[in-house]
Amino acid sequence: MKSKAYSVKDSRAFVEAFTRTPYGSGPLDGMTFAVKDNIDLAGTRTSYGSKSWQDAHADAVHNALCVEQLLGAGASCVGKTIADEFTYSLTGENPFFGTPLNPRAPDRVPGGSSSGSASAVACEICDFAIGTDSAGSIRVPASFCGVWGMRPTLHRISEAGVLPFMPSVSTVGAFANRIDVLEQVMRVLLRSRPKPFDGIRNIFLLEDAFDLADNAVQAAVTHRISELSRAHKVTVSRIKANDIFGNDYDLSAANERALRILQTAEFASSVGNWIDTVGAEVSPGFALAYQNVQHQDRTAVNEALDLCEYLFSRILDFMGPNDLICTPTTPLPAPLKASMTSATQFQNFYDRTMALTSFAGVGRLPEISIPAATVDGLPVGVSLIARHYEDEFLLDAAKLLFAHDSERRPD
Repeated sequence: MKSKAYSVKDSRAFVEAFTRTPYGSGPLDGMTFAVKDNIDLAGTRTSYGSKSWQDAHADAVHNALCVEQLLGAGASCVGKTIADEFTYSLTGENPFFGTPLNPRAPDRVPGGSSSGSASAVACEICDFAIGTDSAGSIRVPASFCGVWGMRPTLHRISEAGVLPFMPSVSTVGAFANRIDVLEQVMRVLLRSRPKPFDGIRNIFLLEDAFDLADNAVQAAVTHRISELSRAHKVTVSRIKANDIFGNDYDLSAANERALRILQTAEFASSVGNWIDTVGAEVSPGFALAYQNVQHQDRTAVNEALDLCEYLFSRILDFMGPNDLICTPTTPLPAPLKASMTSATQFQNFYDRTMALTSFAGVGRLPEISIPAATVDGLPVGVSLIARHYEDEFLLDAAKLLFAHDSERRPD
């Protein structure tokens, strides 16, 4: 179904729209892209989703290296897109710059923190957009806005020129409306070389992830995977996190005892030092969330780092080079704007969503959110996750299984 045409103004996705022409030619010739506003573009001031940060810093002198790659491969940049405040949220609602449009569900949030990048792609203002992902900041808005979004293997793409956030977890990734476009973009950013695709050996449905999701989401994602496994004659098995991690850990433990502690500590060291030193103006919502950073017991960091390493090694041992793990990308469709008014609603959303996204986080794994399911007409992402450093296999597998989903879009 062809979506309506949206202007830059309609999308509300941009901090600033402009055109930067490519200085090279290559596989991205003729394509246009947008850049999340925590990634430097020479001659522009990076906001980091914060007016205080924007006002306190000078224009960038150089492009981030990932931007150089895209301009050098023939793509034109059409502007900087809105991000959540200090990129520290998953909803996409920014009190300073506004909430980008979710064109698939205009009364609902776009997801964050790469909200503007997902919106710009969903509104078809550009062919692709780049963002960053730590706890789901590409995957969540991709799911909510009904577009393709990829978080690659950790640190395969240069983060030089990307503002500091959570260095042990965060990575640059991309959004697109079609798998062929996403593949071309990611192969440029990953510096991929041709590699034979030997087919898919196993698809493992991670039951713990499905259990975290709403019943309707579980049913929609399971139905799509069942359809595809029959069509492509791929073995689908159900597993639990205990089968990978051992009996002491599940997805909630991976999130709460490992990844969240590490993320919080790194955010305090990278951004928190600046916020506290300058007394930056922050929104009430951010101030409430930031209390967790300020009050964290940092003596727990060593244990969290050790657990992250242990869980990474267990995933690496479990997954083969031709295996996929499948989960719902998010446990629910996009919530209504301004709907999380209580601490209980807020915590339920974050606990369930981050438990889902933590698997690829602790595993340093590549994950693609695919716009392959709907619930009551709302987009729901289906996630495929591959083994560490098997990004090219993941792209090939997603293209094989879901190529037709690029030809149809959620109503």
